[in-house]
Amino acid sequence: MATYPASLLILNGKSAGNDILRQAVVNLRNDGACIHVRVTWEKGDAARYIAEACELGVDTVISGGGDGTINEIATALIHLETAQRPAMGILPLGTANDFATSAGIPEDLAKALQLAILGKATAVDIALVNDKTCFINMATGGFGTRITSETPEKLKAALGGVSYLIHGLMRMDTLKPDRCEITGDDFHWQGDALVIGIGNGRQAGGGQQLCPGALINDGLLELRIFTGDGLLPALFTTLTQPQESPNIIDGQSAWFEVNALHGMTFNLDGEPLSGERFRIEVLPGALQCRLPPDCQLLR
Repeated sequence: MATYPASLLILNGKSAGNDILRQAVVNLRNDGACIHVRVTWEKGDAARYIAEACELGVDTVISGGGDGTINEIATALIHLETAQRPAMGILPLGTANDFATSAGIPEDLAKALQLAILGKATAVDIALVNDKTCFINMATGGFGTRITSETPEKLKAALGGVSYLIHGLMRMDTLKPDRCEITGDDFHWQGDALVIGIGNGRQAGGGQQLCPGALINDGLLELRIFTGDGLLPALFTTLTQPQESPNIIDGQSAWFEVNALHGMTFNLDGEPLSGERFRIEVLPGALQCRLPPDCQLLR
């Protein structure tokens, strides 16, 4: 039998009936792995289970869900003392799985579970928002945020990531930019933003590469602004030929501040946060994450 470090799998309740995952857990247990399984029902469960993971002394907490589940678990982990903090593993069980896809986590759940338990733990950055809320992948603001938050669950379940684009096309009547000011290290911009992406990771909204150059261990955030100039031309050019669009503003910094006089909403890996001011900064190497050796998000 192989030697497996102990782990605790926190499984989003929506995925609790996954027979393939159940068999993968059974197979590893039969091979000698110690895998505790907990299922979330409501917000706050993940933090409670992570406290239990510390009591059990596991090496890894595995996030079984989508980007929102990964974010909730990562946020709870970094609030632990460093010496107590288990590594994080990932099972891609959500609708879009933007972070897992960018990181190269296998879609095959048996392989993903093996990686989550036995993969090399690598220090990765986390982004902190207003000294309280975190995200590991991306914060998005503007029209894209409204679409991802409004897309019906049934549509997402049926079509996956493409559901966001379809719902967006259905809601073109609501298309309007947000006026805001964004500052960072050697960066300043003010104007009308159609979509804002501030990325620790690269993609959001079911596969849109908003920050294609982002790395999760370089101590920096990538910024991409799709400006509101021309609205419809801006939207379709940036979606189809982003490298040729005059409506894209890029930046890079260890922190960004966004000020919106009339308020706006950011989507933090699925968690909405509304306000007039957002301070987003990197916490370098704050979390150990078990990732593939060829992960493209690592420098």
